[in-house]
Amino acid sequence: MKKRTNTAFWVEKEKRWCIAVQKNGTRKRFYSSTPGRTGQREANAKADAWLDDSIRDGRKKVAALYSEWVEELKFTCGTSYVTQCDKYGEYYILPVCGNIRIDELTEGDLQKAIDMSFKKRCLKKEGRRTSDKPLSRKTLMTIRSTEASFVKWCRKNRYTTLFPELSIPKNARFGEKTILQPNALKTLFDVDTRLWYDKRIFDDYIYAYRFAVSTGVRPGELVGLWYGDIKGNTVNLRRSINVQGEVTTGKNQNAVRSFDMGKEAREAYEAQVAHLKATGVQLNYNTPLFQIPCQRSLVKRWEKYQKFNNIDPMVTLYELRHTFVSIESGVLTDSQLKMLVGHSRNMDTAGTYRHELQGQREDLAAATTAAFRKAQG
Repeated sequence: MKKRTNTAFWVEKEKRWCIAVQKNGTRKRFYSSTPGRTGQREANAKADAWLDDSIRDGRKKVAALYSEWVEELKFTCGTSYVTQCDKYGEYYILPVCGNIRIDELTEGDLQKAIDMSFKKRCLKKEGRRTSDKPLSRKTLMTIRSTEASFVKWCRKNRYTTLFPELSIPKNARFGEKTILQPNALKTLFDVDTRLWYDKRIFDDYIYAYRFAVSTGVRPGELVGLWYGDIKGNTVNLRRSINVQGEVTTGKNQNAVRSFDMGKEAREAYEAQVAHLKATGVQLNYNTPLFQIPCQRSLVKRWEKYQKFNNIDPMVTLYELRHTFVSIESGVLTDSQLKMLVGHSRNMDTAGTYRHELQGQREDLAAATTAAFRKAQG
């Protein structure tokens, strides 16, 4: 490997890092638009990768290497993530890139997979379109991150030196989500019963629903929460139980986190502890706080609660998380929201999870009117 003697420098006019290196009489420049020292390291890594000519068998097809990558993921990742990568490869990435040799794979090929998926939704020949609408921005972002992870694995295994900088189509939009509006929230915090054979009975999961919408935790985190994970007013999220029933450390490296409860979350927690004691449940450190056997059970019960209490439109458990962000986004900064819900710094938390609550438009109009009156004296 040829060693470089320089390092990337910041080009203020272009707002990116740049490094120029030379190999065998050929001079090339490499860039990174990521701010801070992370961007400098990225630019340097691109240069190092190009200088390193010890690439392994570049004749291998992308499809074969993608299959190897997915198999390796099984050693370190949960089933849901492995399944997602396998599915996204089959539906979106491999139909475009699968038959290309890895040493001929370009940034343009990977970008083409994103752009074509945006309009066609499914690139697999026998696949069916589930909708005529283009793919959501969030799905396209997942395709991009999947491609980036695969190429990173290829670089580590010396199959390529490619450092793709991929973009999302500018007119891609986040998918429509439904959140609990004020009337539905009032029902949730006032009514603790559901119907069972035409009789009103207490819903054992009521405090789980209230805790979820008051904290923004993911459904798997809610199922995996233990009694011992809460000390005083602090919630320590250490695990998540996915839809396959596997115990994981969560969706990403930011999932393991701690936060203090607000009033509504605290009341839901205390009511649940009192309920457990009243029903004779022994409270140990590893006692499941909400006594939920699996996500499927929670989903079915939540659907029944909404149906029997006339919550319309109905929302999913994950949309309770969107409800939390929508309520808090006007109060907390984006960085505070990221910390609470366990998002990375690159995630557009407000843009993805914030939705309109009834009454917000009127409040904004009133604020605008007041501002103009003040300006006019």
